[in-house]
Amino acid sequence: MKKLTFSLLFFFSALVVNAQSAPTKTVLNEATVVRGEDGMVYPYAVWRKLMQTGKYAIKNRKTVTDSGKPEYLIYKLNEEEKVAYFNRMPKPKPSESFKEEDEFKGFKVTDINGNKFDLKTAKDKVIVLNFWFINCPPCRQKIPQLNELVAAYKDNPDVIFLAIATDSKYELNNFLKSNPYAYNVVDGGRYIADKFNVRLYPTHVVVNNGKIKFSTVGLAPNTIHWIKKSIDEALAK
Repeated sequence: MKKLTFSLLFFFSALVVNAQSAPTKTVLNEATVVRGEDGMVYPYAVWRKLMQTGKYAIKNRKTVTDSGKPEYLIYKLNEEEKVAYFNRMPKPKPSESFKEEDEFKGFKVTDINGNKFDLKTAKDKVIVLNFWFINCPPCRQKIPQLNELVAAYKDNPDVIFLAIATDSKYELNNFLKSNPYAYNVVDGGRYIADKFNVRLYPTHVVVNNGKIKFSTVGLAPNTIHWIKKSIDEALAK
């Protein structure tokens, strides 16, 4: 079956913060007037790329252009604002293949560097999975943030990050030369994806104590927030 990917719909239907109320859904597209905190109008490609980092938010600037079009402000979030902003958003769409609190049937796998993982016996660990492939745009877009996520737990041996790729080892080695990915990358993982009936990419999963704690498909602006939140909650228990 042909791989399916989720497009980045967030940029066309985004949550806009209103200081006096809960976020509302507003259509944002190439025609939207978005200014930075420096007052300059940002081209669509620029503000879209900033939003992809998950470090920025957009709110109604409450000003209009000479032609009467509403203007929006893109601004950088501090850590407290990030948590509040992302918590106000709808929870990312869950995966039908990994339903929360269902039993996780682990598997044994070896990554491209020869590291072996037995997820059947790693029930005391927090397992973070990413099903992806190289030619999936939303899969690639989140790699820098996923690298930051790995760095946040680099000193915690109880968290395992595994990226199950459908690509060959040769393809992955070429890709990773210019696109470093801090997860433990597994090549030729289509058989694993098929085992769990994964059809939508990327698919993210957090597992602990043999149970699915969180899953999501596609790419939402608060995807990383929810992965981290799920890891922290699992570690706290």
